[in-house]
Amino acid sequence: MRATLAAAFLATTALAGLTAAPALAQKVIRATMHADVRTLDPVWTTQTIASIHGNMIFDRLFASDGNLEPQPQMVDKWTVSDDKKVYTFTLRDGLKFHDGTPVTTKDVIASMKRWGARDGAGKILFGYTEDLVAKDDKTFEWKLKEPYGLVIETLAKTGTSLPAIMREKEALTDPFQQVKDMVGSGPFMFKTDEWVPGSKTVYAKFPDYVPRKEPPSGHAGGKVVKVDRVEFIWMSDPQTQQSALVAGEIDYLEAPQVDFLPILEATPDVKLFNHPASGSMGIIGINHLHPPFNNVKARQALFHILHMPDFLNTFIPDKKLQKLCYSYFGCGTPMETDAGSEVYKSPKKDYKKAEALFKEAGYNGEPITILHATDHWYINPANLVMIQQLRKAGFLKLDVQALDWGSVVARRAKKEPPAQGGWNLYITGTSIVTSANPMTHVAIGMGCEKAWFGWPCDDKFEQLRRDWVAAPDLAKRKAVAVDLSKRAYDQVPYISFAQWSNPSAYRSDRLSGIVEAPSFPIMWNIEKK
Repeated sequence: MRATLAAAFLATTALAGLTAAPALAQKVIRATMHADVRTLDPVWTTQTIASIHGNMIFDRLFASDGNLEPQPQMVDKWTVSDDKKVYTFTLRDGLKFHDGTPVTTKDVIASMKRWGARDGAGKILFGYTEDLVAKDDKTFEWKLKEPYGLVIETLAKTGTSLPAIMREKEALTDPFQQVKDMVGSGPFMFKTDEWVPGSKTVYAKFPDYVPRKEPPSGHAGGKVVKVDRVEFIWMSDPQTQQSALVAGEIDYLEAPQVDFLPILEATPDVKLFNHPASGSMGIIGINHLHPPFNNVKARQALFHILHMPDFLNTFIPDKKLQKLCYSYFGCGTPMETDAGSEVYKSPKKDYKKAEALFKEAGYNGEPITILHATDHWYINPANLVMIQQLRKAGFLKLDVQALDWGSVVARRAKKEPPAQGGWNLYITGTSIVTSANPMTHVAIGMGCEKAWFGWPCDDKFEQLRRDWVAAPDLAKRKAVAVDLSKRAYDQVPYISFAQWSNPSAYRSDRLSGIVEAPSFPIMWNIEKK
């Protein structure tokens, strides 16, 4: 109890210093997210916190509702040609950027092309795309080379990278360079002058935003802002976060550490919530470009070493929240399958077999560089489990680089060898909603230089993904998903280490109107008492 009160006092003191005097007279939501906002461009990176940031200030053509169905957002109406090769979209009235300029099809087309060069699902969509043509300032055509049945679903994807609509001049930025000017057309404006990385990120209500008329549902519907400001207050220590919520110094906590959930459940005026379709899956990213994991046998050897239950029991000890899941597409989803996972599922690990596979891959005791994010509530303990299991094998030399999560995000993009600033392994995560679809599942793509960090490369796997899209019905898609799973366990684009749900928490005496969504937290429609 003394530790909790002390942490609450520290949180109070820290927040008092962060609160600007003019904001005291305003309605302000103070929220703490799972990570600090360090990277601003939600297209350039797959970092979830960057997409949360982008979701505040940018709008998008379509969005998924609370039932995970795609709904129009910036689009007013659309038609599809009889041959299914031309989609015609018309933007709705009142779309305006934060600088007062109208949103036009030039902005949309430039934004979509930039997003399509970065995002896994976007790359696939643009593989079917012949051209995007503006008919006028509000209407454009999306022309396909051949029919592709996931156009609307892809544009409505809820995961990273965010298909954000930017001004044309920002959207023309090289896709592999970050956009610096955060001028969107969404319900909130980014306050660049108040952004303090490592401390506070501020968003102000955009008074000229015109919401849709439908009620809010998931990320779709009317985005009605009912407060003046939202402040993301960064506190790296989970106990300080929890204590600040209990003390009323923050109103919203996106990812409370599971150890503190019983305390929060027992606290008056604190409410936990979780969308039924929400959930996360842990990812062990593997660099396919450099030894030893450029050889598939070294990647396969990891299945003889790693033991999934240890990960779950370390950072998600509550059995109600954890799921022992060996499906690359998540458990409880239409594409769930653990085909090919026999070695990984085995409770008995075979270190001799793993060592033999590493030797066949040419491994001779070279350091394996692990990027260990120490400031993330589940990535840090998951790294500790992985490192312990790798060391237990007894034959691997590890080079563990302790970094903050923002530094890991920057370094994982490097393709240089580990000795020159690159890497071999790192840990991250993704949402089950995104992973449930083999085309929107960014991490599983094996498109070589176009693939996600780690750059796995396998033409057969990519052909199976195309076969999945072309499958005429759900039964056929499930059959292809089995083949995809077998191929993934054979080629090992990455390794999944857990599935879990993690509730968010808020002060019910301060906030009302929370919109539950299966991915990014939503700050519109919330009233501050």
